[in-house]
Amino acid sequence: MADAIFEHPRLAAVYDPLDPDRSDLDVYVAVAAELGARTVLDIGCGTGTFALLLAERGIEVTGVDPAAASLDVARGKPGADRVRWIHGDATALPPMRADLAVMTANVAQAIAEPDAWRGTLTGAREALRPGGHLVFETRDPARRAWEHWNREETHQVTDVPGTGVVESWADLIDVSGPLVTFRWTYVFASDGAVLTSTSTLRFRERDEIEADLAAAGHMLEEVRDAPDRPGKEFVFFARRPAKAGLKNP
Repeated sequence: MADAIFEHPRLAAVYDPLDPDRSDLDVYVAVAAELGARTVLDIGCGTGTFALLLAERGIEVTGVDPAAASLDVARGKPGADRVRWIHGDATALPPMRADLAVMTANVAQAIAEPDAWRGTLTGAREALRPGGHLVFETRDPARRAWEHWNREETHQVTDVPGTGVVESWADLIDVSGPLVTFRWTYVFASDGAVLTSTSTLRFRERDEIEADLAAAGHMLEEVRDAPDRPGKEFVFFARRPAKAGLKNP
């Protein structure tokens, strides 16, 4: 089940205005161009911001997400008819031969359960054409990003057009090994409603991810530093082998 920020209709509707700076997606637009991708699978597409950026460039895009409310927002945006939207996850996709599959932002880490993670990597491989690429990012656990997830550092007050003022902040709830749980609180000034969304992310080590990719049949090509957050995140580039049975060297 998706977190409330993505699944609750009232929260999904304000997701974009509460996080308007999506310059992090520029990296993935550039990756699609670098790899010459003409068909892209956007895993965990959310409200569709990245999928629509690609569609505007003439790329054939499929966006998949388990949160129906987020997909409703995506379908209501200009140009949404150029994207195929699927309510679900990467473990049960229709047949496709994508050039590129991506997991942007927190998507890879939000797939916290090991079985779901393995299923996602396998589903992504099956959705790619032979030689197609999987690209995703994940935070470096050594940087301990969660130490900044507190009210003091995250509090903001946003005037959302058509909704009114929304106050929001994050609180760190628990750190148990690789699992980090935090809660966002949202206060709507128009009627005083208080809504919360609790999320858990898995902070995987680089060697763990490399092993998971190999086990799912991907060939790791390289691991890059995130250009928009240098030293804080890894960006993994893997591909489906062009020939069945080909293993990592």
